Amino acid sequence: MDYKKMAISIVELVGGEENIHHVIHCMTRLRFNLADQSKVDRKQLEKVPGVMGTNISGAQFQIIIGNDVPKVYNAILENTSIKLEGSSKQSGKKTNVLSGIFDVISGVFTPILPAIAGAGMIKGLLAIALTFGWLSDKSQVYIILNAIGDGAFYFLPILLAVSAARKFGSNIYVAAAIGAALLHPTITALLSSGEKVAFLGIPVTAVTYSSTVIPILLAVWIASYVEKWIDKVIPSMFKLIVVPTLTMLVIVPVTLIAVGPLGSIIGNWLSMGVGALFANTGLFAGLILGGTWSLIIMTGMHYAFIPISMNNIATKGYDFLLPSMFMANMGQAGAAFAVALKSKNKSFKSLAMTTSLTALMGITEPAMYGVNMRLKKPFIGALAGGAVGGAYYSAVGVKYFILGGNVGLPGIASFIGSTFVLAVLGFPIAFAAGAISAFILGFEDLESEEEGKAPATEKAETNGRKVIVAAEELYSPIKGEVVSLSEVNDPTFSTGIMGQGIAIKPEEGKVVSPVAGKVTTIFKTKHAIGITSENGAEILIHVGLNTVKLNGEYFTAHVSDGDFVEAGKTLVTFDMEAIKAEGYDLITPVIITNTDRYQSISPVKEGKINTKEKFMALLV
Repeated sequence: MDYKKMAISIVELVGGEENIHHVIHCMTRLRFNLADQSKVDRKQLEKVPGVMGTNISGAQFQIIIGNDVPKVYNAILENTSIKLEGSSKQSGKKTNVLSGIFDVISGVFTPILPAIAGAGMIKGLLAIALTFGWLSDKSQVYIILNAIGDGAFYFLPILLAVSAARKFGSNIYVAAAIGAALLHPTITALLSSGEKVAFLGIPVTAVTYSSTVIPILLAVWIASYVEKWIDKVIPSMFKLIVVPTLTMLVIVPVTLIAVGPLGSIIGNWLSMGVGALFANTGLFAGLILGGTWSLIIMTGMHYAFIPISMNNIATKGYDFLLPSMFMANMGQAGAAFAVALKSKNKSFKSLAMTTSLTALMGITEPAMYGVNMRLKKPFIGALAGGAVGGAYYSAVGVKYFILGGNVGLPGIASFIGSTFVLAVLGFPIAFAAGAISAFILGFEDLESEEEGKAPATEKAETNGRKVIVAAEELYSPIKGEVVSLSEVNDPTFSTGIMGQGIAIKPEEGKVVSPVAGKVTTIFKTKHAIGITSENGAEILIHVGLNTVKLNGEYFTAHVSDGDFVEAGKTLVTFDMEAIKAEGYDLITPVIITNTDRYQSISPVKEGKINTKEKFMALLV
């Protein structure tokens, strides 16, 4: 996989660097906060090799990659000027309150998940070691390892403070200092002493802040406004000392007096509400949650459950929400396994088996998007498997004791406790339910290579028929001056990442078809056109550099996707002077995107050229 090429394509198709305010990644997805989501070309994004699908959750645009997402994310950072974890720029576009809340929760929790996952796994392994008598809880080895595993959870408010400050655009170190003050041993001892506590005569409610979520999120959110207001009114020469000093002096007492207790109350109410739902509806609650987890994950709304689960573990010592996610994942694994058993397509059978194993390990997107949703009915079977497993977990009262990052077989240690055996039994139940449901529902199998896949020398299809990739000559699509791709001031084209070709400096605002063939793509911004010739050449004509930012202004399309055109047919017209006045370079690369199918791609004519003159030769 060429991660550099993939990264550059993704950035361009989401609207370019200027459209990206923030980008992070989770286990399987790139998560973008964009200035304008209408600039995203989802259709083309989903055609990029390695992209499994896209999703919009509130203000966040998500690209599903799978296990390779860290490599793609790093390639984006290495090949663009986008900063680590995005920038502090904020979109001016308004979103509804609910979308904003989900966006904040996702943006705050995603960066800290690796720390929580690692710490959770250590706690799980320690629990296993204690259960089998491999370690004593009095030994120094256990004490040190327990501190390693428990540290991230005990000091969770500090981790959240840093992440939240980055999300809200405030000073991350001031936020960390606020979290540290709330966890200071003297404050902890004072609030747990049982004595009445007051600050300047104002009562302070006793709240335990270690391992909590909502109090610090509220505190840092308020601090971001206080810090910005103080920064505006303080003269520049005093900002370095005065702004952080006043921010901490205001926020820490306010949190102890009002914000902390309020956050604690909100967290407890959420936990009690969910607890009452499970207590009063029995297996029905688990059935609904287990059956809908996959849909919830698709929207990104699963992050809304994390604060509730964390609060449950901090206050009750266990959680009953996240176990249903395990069951949903087992259902996806089971459905993909059924596809592997039933499919006659050898390559797809192999893919289904591989993604089934991946889903068992807790990474479900490859199975979900690459297999089950692709065939439709197996996805319904997967939901059924999650519902059966969730109902079982709810009926027998399975508890989740250790918050970890994996929701597959590697995360089974999180269940170690009074219901561990019951939890383990749930895994094969959900897997089998998903597999049986998918097998019974059946699916329309993909055509096997033996039955109908075209040979490597063929290209299907242009104007409804298969054609063989053959040598041909292309006519110039634009009147202007022929130049080398190396003169294009964009590495996407000049380095040949998109394929070989030639560029033209336009002298006329009209693009015509260089071949007889099918229009495969007219970008919604009308600045780029894809055509497949009758002889199998895949041609991209990209008018100007970064002209996607014009969002179609000054461009007029004269054809639509799927149209069959003759050579010389007008495809797009554009206002050259207006585009130049906006500051854009109009040099137009003409790229053969299936370059690998040709032995050579070379110019036929150099210098000035008119439309309908031969200008590029393709040899096989």
